[in-house]
Amino acid sequence: MHGNPLLILLCNMRDISFARKTNSDVLGALAREVERTKFYSTKDHSGEESTIVGFDERMLLHEEVHTKGQIHAVEKTSSVRIWYLSGDTYTNQHSSDAAKLAAAICSDLATTIFKGEAKNGFALVRPPGHHAGVSKSTGFCLHNNAAVAASAAKEMSAKKILILDWDVHHGNGTQEIFDADRSVLYISIHRFDRGKFYPPTGAADKVGVKGAKGYSVNIPWNRAGVGDCDYLSAFKHIVIPIARQFSPELTIVSAGFDAARGDPLGLCDVTPRYYAEMTSMLASICGKLLVILEGGYNLRSISASAKAVVEVLLGGDPAGVRKLEPSISGLETIREVLRHPK
Repeated sequence: MHGNPLLILLCNMRDISFARKTNSDVLGALAREVERTKFYSTKDHSGEESTIVGFDERMLLHEEVHTKGQIHAVEKTSSVRIWYLSGDTYTNQHSSDAAKLAAAICSDLATTIFKGEAKNGFALVRPPGHHAGVSKSTGFCLHNNAAVAASAAKEMSAKKILILDWDVHHGNGTQEIFDADRSVLYISIHRFDRGKFYPPTGAADKVGVKGAKGYSVNIPWNRAGVGDCDYLSAFKHIVIPIARQFSPELTIVSAGFDAARGDPLGLCDVTPRYYAEMTSMLASICGKLLVILEGGYNLRSISASAKAVVEVLLGGDPAGVRKLEPSISGLETIREVLRHPK
């Protein structure tokens, strides 16, 4: 590997407001935190027109990601001050450009990593993407950044791509896009609460469709407060064995940090050292890792967790990880998942 050990791309268009007024605060806090880590190379794509221009034609119109109607619906919001794409997802006149830039950054990073010009990458982008499906933008997501990145890698001849989604919410858009695609293994660890947590998708028996059954794996927690012990057990008993058997050429992490300790929406209890441990375990399967920012609503939790992940991407080892046993509820979920075809 002759490329940079880590490339971080930042989407920091400061005049953009989208869904949550804290989006610029999130990116700013993350950028300041990772600046304290000596990463090899970073680029700020703020307002880079060259990345936006032609992006629709290059990737988003690829039929396995979004429909032309979905892309047009997002694009036309650029002419109005506020517009609702769904009940929970609204935009202003800058949101379309922000979404295109975020997806383009993820596409460019996937291409760069797959070509060997960088070993790993971290996309500090907003808006997030994993709820955006084939034909609908929802859940604060306009374009599906992880799906676009995977599609870019496939255009570069990647045959097997792992998308691991540890955002506290199920990535319903990502699963919809790749549900019948054997070239993409999608694994999601999320709160489900027996269908009462947003979105009400991602049950353990939703394992893919048609010839791709077993290529979608959902690990649905059924309570709040899930923490390090359950996540580590899920990785040891489900994620890593399945990923190792699949043997991906590129791993994409939909890295929401709303399962982190202190997040007011996720109400879970994952600590930075165990985000680092999960990253290290994924890196042991595939040396090419692209981490894409998804959700997270506590600046301190997001920043500390992202920094821990970056340190592992730079080659560091997680510090002080203890052997933990899963909770009773967590063990029930793991057993339920293992009953379904993989």
